[in-house]
Amino acid sequence: MTKIKICGITNREDALAACEAGADALGFVLAPEAAKRNRYVTPDLVREIIAVLPAYVVTVGVVVNEPLDVLEEYLGFLDRVQLHGDESPEFCALAGPRAYKAVRPTAMATVGEFARWPGSTLLLDACVTGEHGGTGQYADWNAALRAKDTGKNIVLAGGLTPENVETAIQRVRPWAVDVSGGVEQTPGKKSYEKIRSFVHNVRQASLA
Repeated sequence: MTKIKICGITNREDALAACEAGADALGFVLAPEAAKRNRYVTPDLVREIIAVLPAYVVTVGVVVNEPLDVLEEYLGFLDRVQLHGDESPEFCALAGPRAYKAVRPTAMATVGEFARWPGSTLLLDACVTGEHGGTGQYADWNAALRAKDTGKNIVLAGGLTPENVETAIQRVRPWAVDVSGGVEQTPGKKSYEKIRSFVHNVRQASLA
């Protein structure tokens, strides 16, 4: 069954609605640059939200170019950190097994380029010049298929919506899908109807 991460959570109500709908993981964007899309949250707010979550929901902090000591701090209250900046494979290895890399591959990315990243999990997002993520643009699904040849758990992100996620799963068969803007009502605020529809369509596609 394809795992589901609802990212860009900014408040308690949205977090609980995502959990109730069946999300496996929630993402919190701790990178200040996400403020331009109303998705930035402070560590203190994340702690408050996590305190009311069900026990078996995985919590993920999305970070951009943070030093190791900050990652260690975040992992004191989060289950995972998603390295969404310009971190090197060497840095990712130092960050430890609870960190995984988000990459923005070009159409020409090779299996070897994906294989150089440490760990069992790799997230693929859209390649947009000057942006670290959250653009709503499609990731390269053909590149995602090549990334699967590494044997890693591939998380497909980038431009997913309730309307296209079934096609994405049928085409790529990723280990997990990651959505943010595709289930928003307004920037930074989720649509509960879209979350439920997204989760339902992922489950349907996973069974096909």
